[in-house]
Amino acid sequence: METILTYSHSSSAMPAILVLLLFSFLLLSFSSFRKDAKLKKQSTEAELKFQSVIESANDAIIVSDHSGHILQWNQGAEKIFGYSKKEVLGLNLDLIVPEQSKEAHRKGMARYYETRKPLLIGKTLELTGCRKDGTEFPFEISLGSWETEEGLFLSSIIRDISERKQTEEKINDLVYLDPLTELPNRRLFYDRLSSTLNQSKGDDQTFSLLFLDLDHFKLINDTFGHSIGDQLLIEATSRLQKRLSERDTVARLGGDEFVVILPHTSHTEAAAFAQDLQQAFNEPFLFNGEEVFISLSIGIGMFPSDGDNQESLIKSADLALYRVKEEGRNGFQFHTSDMNEIVARKSKLAMSLRKGLEYGEFSIHYQPQIDLKTGTIIGVEALVRWTHSKLGAISPAEFIPLAEDTGAIIQIGEFVLREACKQNKSWQDAGLSPFRVAINISARQFSQTNLAQTVKEALEESGLAPEYLELELTESIIQGSKSAITMMQELKKMGIHLSIDDFGTGYSSLSYLKLFPIDTLKIDQYFTRNIQVDAKDAALVDTIIRMAHNLELNVIAEGVETSEQLEFLKVRHCDQAQGYYFNKPLPATDIERIYQQLEGDPLLN
Repeated sequence: METILTYSHSSSAMPAILVLLLFSFLLLSFSSFRKDAKLKKQSTEAELKFQSVIESANDAIIVSDHSGHILQWNQGAEKIFGYSKKEVLGLNLDLIVPEQSKEAHRKGMARYYETRKPLLIGKTLELTGCRKDGTEFPFEISLGSWETEEGLFLSSIIRDISERKQTEEKINDLVYLDPLTELPNRRLFYDRLSSTLNQSKGDDQTFSLLFLDLDHFKLINDTFGHSIGDQLLIEATSRLQKRLSERDTVARLGGDEFVVILPHTSHTEAAAFAQDLQQAFNEPFLFNGEEVFISLSIGIGMFPSDGDNQESLIKSADLALYRVKEEGRNGFQFHTSDMNEIVARKSKLAMSLRKGLEYGEFSIHYQPQIDLKTGTIIGVEALVRWTHSKLGAISPAEFIPLAEDTGAIIQIGEFVLREACKQNKSWQDAGLSPFRVAINISARQFSQTNLAQTVKEALEESGLAPEYLELELTESIIQGSKSAITMMQELKKMGIHLSIDDFGTGYSSLSYLKLFPIDTLKIDQYFTRNIQVDAKDAALVDTIIRMAHNLELNVIAEGVETSEQLEFLKVRHCDQAQGYYFNKPLPATDIERIYQQLEGDPLLN
């Protein structure tokens, strides 16, 4: 029997010895054994033994003639296919062949009978069978044939491999599917991308690769817990899948990173798809009765213009995603040629950060903080500056994120802490009235368990009293951090002043203002800048000042640049302000000079 179907050699093929034995029995059984009584008796005994072996086998053993009519059907066949021997004897073998394969099966039988070429005879194959109830299942089959004067006969030994296939599928799922979302994982994504590349090259077609990030997912995960974070990923997956066609692929690479392959798409179609995805995330996610908003950042690479192989195309989409994040997230970007230059510069800067510290390329500038009642300096904010030996002055907006990503921010932060404490003590020793120096603490620094010890050492080395040091923390650093209260309380016990920087820009509730030992709120310059032109910003600033005072907190406004902004803040009794209206960040030597000038002639007089 030759069945014209795709087959594969099985690693669990039935022993060849068993097949040979059965064929030997069959030969004995169907040989002409009527020559004399002795041979007849021997043949009868052999046939009985053979029948016993056949009936005791768990596998289906089926014998048919050259036209496919069933001559032998054992108990194993009854169990596997559901037909009794009485039901099938004399019927055609295609009874157990699925409808879609019957024609190929008949042609294969006919061709073998005509040619006697054993293309599949003696091999073990994996095929699909059909039970009496109509259900289909995978089986493993070994085929044999022999010919006597009575004609051509065919044998099939069949084993149901449904359980084995189910186990293989489970293993395959573990290898190729993300366990949380059941999306293709990184390994399967690379397989799909390789296939799409090969097909697109052969068809001379373009396609697009989209890298997706859920904006601020970590913050939501930390704020609401990992179970909500997992639910969010599952719901996000559902929204993504609803936008895809059958030919598209969406995979989860890990965390909140997803990737989409869109075969046969143009630049315009990819842009439209990206917009559609972002609209899908405009609606809030609802968990435990609470609305959670999240947006998408999308980077797009096009084949072949942005890369004609896996590595280059992935790099292009990833660079485009990086640009979206740099520009504020919640958008999409196509890869452009200048992105490679930008990445090369960032890579060079990232490698130079720690060397810059060793070579003394970092310095600190100080921006005065002005008391709005007296017009005098009541503090300064320490701001790090970097003058690269070859590239010159590097903007903090450029190198601070790199320092955060590489971990160099910890060493830079410690440098600022120690130098600022020394400088403040130096001003006091020079006769200036004591004031606080404010230092920004990064998320990485705050997560260090030895932060309090590092601060203590900086104070002891410099001789600066703790009350003249202020540590600025952002909302995102402390919100959702279980250890935040403990750390802040430890710092407060040392006598250090604590403030919340960029207040109003974080994703958080106001409850932490009561829970955490905070002294000062710093109104972000985003709100201060627009108080004269945006009624909503003006109302927000007014509300923040009132709320802070009701909570007995000090308030300082950042980014003051005009007299109108200053007047607005004074009328609403804001305590302090800083910004270019007063002074830009200055070297330490200039601070001493300005301080002495303001003591004799207060700035607000």
